[in-house]
Amino acid sequence: MSAQTQSRKDHPISMRLPEADIALIDRAAALRGRSRTEFVRDAAVSAAETALLENRVIRMSEEGFADFLAALSAPPTPPPEMVEVVKRPAPWEPGYKPKG
Repeated sequence: MSAQTQSRKDHPISMRLPEADIALIDRAAALRGRSRTEFVRDAAVSAAETALLENRVIRMSEEGFADFLAALSAPPTPPPEMVEVVKRPAPWEPGYKPKG
């Protein structure tokens, strides 16, 4: 047994699910190449992280909040690379020249 295995503390969670739910989970787990346990664990941990992040309180000073509001209110400035791509003719349009 490795040191990691010896120090690992797993805690079982048991739940009863309808057969249709199990079939759905098993299909999705197979598509991901995961076991049912791995798939359910990953989904539960991800949902827990999302719930915690959605309810996180963000504190800032009045000055910081004013700066934040100013940034939200300022007109957006698109990156020059994005502007160049949007102006480029599409392959089906006249004037298209492939790069490279």
